[in-house]
Amino acid sequence: MDPLANVVVERNGAEARLRFIGRWTSEQAAAVEEEAGKLASEAEGAQRVLLDLSAVERLDTLGAWVLDRARASFEAGGQQAGFVGLDEPKRILLQEVAYHDFGQKTVARGSAVVDILSDVGSTVCGAGRDVVGGVSFLGSLVAAMGRMIVHPARFRITSVVFHLEAVGFRSVPIITLISFLVGCIVAQQGIFQLSKFGATPFVVDLTGILTLRELGVLLTSIMIAGRSGSAFTAEIGSMKMREEIDALRVMGLDPIEVLVVPRILALMLALPLLTFLANIAGLFGGGVVAWLYGNISQEVFLGRLRSAIAFNTFMVGIIKAPFMALVIGIIACIEGLAVKGSAESLGRQVTSSVVKSIFMVIVVDGLFAMFFASIKY
Repeated sequence: MDPLANVVVERNGAEARLRFIGRWTSEQAAAVEEEAGKLASEAEGAQRVLLDLSAVERLDTLGAWVLDRARASFEAGGQQAGFVGLDEPKRILLQEVAYHDFGQKTVARGSAVVDILSDVGSTVCGAGRDVVGGVSFLGSLVAAMGRMIVHPARFRITSVVFHLEAVGFRSVPIITLISFLVGCIVAQQGIFQLSKFGATPFVVDLTGILTLRELGVLLTSIMIAGRSGSAFTAEIGSMKMREEIDALRVMGLDPIEVLVVPRILALMLALPLLTFLANIAGLFGGGVVAWLYGNISQEVFLGRLRSAIAFNTFMVGIIKAPFMALVIGIIACIEGLAVKGSAESLGRQVTSSVVKSIFMVIVVDGLFAMFFASIKY
């Protein structure tokens, strides 16, 4: 049977020697804690406390930490404390498991106004860093594309086709369904409001212009940001966590060329095509509702639509699509490369990727709206 941990106290004037006996290990945890709780009273009044470990038969991390905690408590009480009777293994163990008091830090309470201004400033600085990082990443992307143009063998057409299928072809059902439903809703609400003024036929103009110029490309971009942008961030982030990106660099491959360029090219090719399909689905939904709810025949709907829209109406939405795809791809890849080594970091970056992508899509749409309005296009 293992001898229990025990302490023998020897007093010599202002000095107290605490001789530790037995096995101070995790198997004796109850006895270790019980004896350690008595140490403060055993050495009370002594100016110097010696912790003698020469009679300790066995010491593990638990026992070493408890003994070092006792030494620290003596010193915190103003007493001189130190270990004696140490062999090399015990000295190393005590050094490795040294006790540290992580007492609760007191945080100075500041002004609420100052705290708010500080948060605003931190947010602005963070946004500035994101902009600078995005521009820098865009430069790296352009440089990688330039290297591929000079050396076409480095271009990964198989990867582009794979991502084009994942981003484009597999997104068609959800994009067309959402656009069809939104087209139906816009037409229904337009008929409901315009009928009060006897202007029901103008719902065709409303649906056609709004869908082609704004809703088609905007809905498609938001859906792609949530579907494909988040997938890009998760894929690259998982590779970053498993150190596969570092392995690419070790093999002499550029992660921008291998991972980023094919994804962004696939996005820029797929989004205009998806926007076209979204426009058709939205107009079809508006036409169905106009026929069933507004008693507007198909011939009247198509005739009025032909007179309401022009080629530039269609091109406004298509021109926006590649730029929105570029923004979504850059943000998704940046956030994926920013993932650290934990699942929490991956989830945080995926969420950040979707939020930033949708925000920037709306910003880009607003900038294009002002630009096209200024040139009267």
